[in-house]
Amino acid sequence: MTGPAIPKSRSYLLADVRLIASLLTADFRPADAEGFARCDIVVADGRIAEIAHSGSDLGIDLPRVALGGDIVLPCFTDVHTHLDKGHIWPRAHNADGTFASALTTVEADRLKNWSADDVAARMDFSLRCAYAHGTRAIRSHVDSVGPQTRLSWPVVSRMREKWRGRIDLQAAPLYGVDWVANADHMVDVEAMVTAHGSGILGAVTYMIPNLQDALNTLFAVAARKGWDLDFHVDETEDPAAVSLGVVAQTAIDHRFAGKILVGHCCSLSRQDEPGFQRSIDLVARAGLNVVSLPMCNMYLQDRHGGRTPRWRGITALHELKSAGVPVMIASDNTRDPFFPFGDLDMLEVWREGVRILHMDHPVSAWTAAIFETPWRVMGLGTRPFAKGAPADLIVTSARSYTELFSRPQADRIVLRAGQAIDQTLPSYRELDGLEGLRP
Repeated sequence: MTGPAIPKSRSYLLADVRLIASLLTADFRPADAEGFARCDIVVADGRIAEIAHSGSDLGIDLPRVALGGDIVLPCFTDVHTHLDKGHIWPRAHNADGTFASALTTVEADRLKNWSADDVAARMDFSLRCAYAHGTRAIRSHVDSVGPQTRLSWPVVSRMREKWRGRIDLQAAPLYGVDWVANADHMVDVEAMVTAHGSGILGAVTYMIPNLQDALNTLFAVAARKGWDLDFHVDETEDPAAVSLGVVAQTAIDHRFAGKILVGHCCSLSRQDEPGFQRSIDLVARAGLNVVSLPMCNMYLQDRHGGRTPRWRGITALHELKSAGVPVMIASDNTRDPFFPFGDLDMLEVWREGVRILHMDHPVSAWTAAIFETPWRVMGLGTRPFAKGAPADLIVTSARSYTELFSRPQADRIVLRAGQAIDQTLPSYRELDGLEGLRP
């Protein structure tokens, strides 16, 4: 299918589009029943020069693209991914689909195959996919254990420079929280984040005897360096996994001034009511931000051979949101032992998030989880749809949320600085030259 022709000129008018009203100024409210405002967008020299009510007399003579009420979205922010793991599935199958098997399979593949060239090729492939789908900013967790730490982080720097101006790439180190007790490890991590990182520290937290000591160390380092924190938390169905509350209490005790993002938090949904409420209250008091990874967690959690899963594997996003906690969703893993599917398409993540997490009735109540909150957590500067912002937009053929989510929107048009990009996805055959990736 072909969409509307976007002018080659850097200045034109997108006429009669539906925009998410909550991303606009109060002048555009109240919106329609689904939370859309009918608008015209003036693009001038690749930037948003003006947004006006549809049909306004703007007194300008520009090429006009009549969209008839189609939804136009800002480009996406994907706040939790694993670019260094991406696309290893052909050589690193998860034998039974469990979390434990994913851990051991990735570790074996990392030790055998993760050279700098291998990691760089797969990261670049993933970024090409994300860019084609309409993502403009990504945060990736980077496995940082042993020699891999000093091997992968320079690759992050290379990818950041290669993609500068197209995708803002942030990175956070990933390792089990028990590694914090290893002084040499922490020296390596701090050096790599200082040299190649984005001012973000973190770990995978779980219930070990010295969890509090490890967290104290991480918070102290982050405070000293002026870094933010990003944790994988309680990615398990075990209700006894309550490290989320420990992270929150530590943030309160340290009066930590930076941003803290916690991902997964699966076991929160399995706790008894008093523990459930206590954890949510702590998270709200501590000012944590929570990201759910619905597609990956639904794949991994409550997987027991020969038995239908009894829960969705996701955290209590509705209750957290009701408590005032900023919440969001993101891609997580793609084509690796933690999740053998996915393509870093945030529109797919949004669609599946609506279905898995009931992020609807109304959908408009959850748009911040897709747009404003990830943008704020990553500190991306100019807001989407702000006057003077780059015209980084996604033009769809949908006119309502049911149309948007009922099809994959393969005919979407991605604009960067007002120009339609080449959205040809890279062929998986390009990865065949890497060890073990030819099917």
